[in-house]
Amino acid sequence: MIADPLLYGAFAAIVIVLLAIDLLVVHRDTHAVTIREAATWTVIWIGVSIIFGLLIPQFHEGTGTGNPVVEYFTGYVIEKSLSVDNVFLFLLIFSALAVPKELQHRVLFYGVLGAIVMRTILIFAGVALIERFEWLLYLFGAFLIYAAVRTFRERNEHPDVSSSPIFQRIQRILPTTADYRGDRFFVRENGRLLATPMFVVLILVEFTDLIFAMDSIPAIFAITRDPFIVLTSNVFAIMGLRALYFLLAGVADRLRYLKTGLAVILGYVGVKLFTENIEAIYHPTPLQSLAVIATVLTVTIGASLRAGPTGEGFPPAGIGPLSSRRREHQPSPERPRGDQP
Repeated sequence: MIADPLLYGAFAAIVIVLLAIDLLVVHRDTHAVTIREAATWTVIWIGVSIIFGLLIPQFHEGTGTGNPVVEYFTGYVIEKSLSVDNVFLFLLIFSALAVPKELQHRVLFYGVLGAIVMRTILIFAGVALIERFEWLLYLFGAFLIYAAVRTFRERNEHPDVSSSPIFQRIQRILPTTADYRGDRFFVRENGRLLATPMFVVLILVEFTDLIFAMDSIPAIFAITRDPFIVLTSNVFAIMGLRALYFLLAGVADRLRYLKTGLAVILGYVGVKLFTENIEAIYHPTPLQSLAVIATVLTVTIGASLRAGPTGEGFPPAGIGPLSSRRREHQPSPERPRGDQP
């Protein structure tokens, strides 16, 4: 069931207005985001997401197979929990490429903007494919189970940005400046158009989110096939990703059991998706799934805070879109080596 195009248009207008306020009003001047500012905006983004979810019955009836409010919040919690892993990988990228703190919000803003576009395409493509080829649900479920096993097995490893294939390929084919040039992505020097390290970071951020979307979007399909619910829960979750990054960056090494919790969540939704058409077994409702996921997150965070920092001074590893890994924190590599100015 596809919602009224006017409904999607209204939602797009809301997103554009919120992003414009963020970029053109709140962060008009480039500055380092403080913990207090990040906490304030995290609360604001979560508050806006909750209000939107509670108002859904006023303008969207859903598919008729479940409560759209419960489906929205379940999808939102799944996406928000998986996006925390994204945050830690951003931290690795920013550390490896020595991104100045005052520039981090700007690159994350455009990263989120690109993520919204990519995820919108993936969601509508996914819904269309599932409607035509329902057997894809088994493939998605199996992939999520695989991702859960991989996430658990690699819970103590860290992606090595400097050795990742995508980073090395960028270095080979993209002429870049030797240093950052404010918040500019491109500059022209000696008649040549050169990318700055900011653009390299943006490519890595977009690539990272694309890979993470391959886990999170199928996970929400385990809850609902309503494209409007899948889209809105995804978008609202990632719109608060920037503020969440600045809030969690300073306490990343305290969440030592986060990977284990995320592995459990991925495994749960994978099994749910894989067995959805098997009538001989029990199928949890979206409300029960929401309770399970919230419980896993609560226990994971509580156990992590109780145990204290990892002692490595380094965040838990991401699910692993950068491929190459390391177990110990190594010195940060140099920024992209490009043409000297």
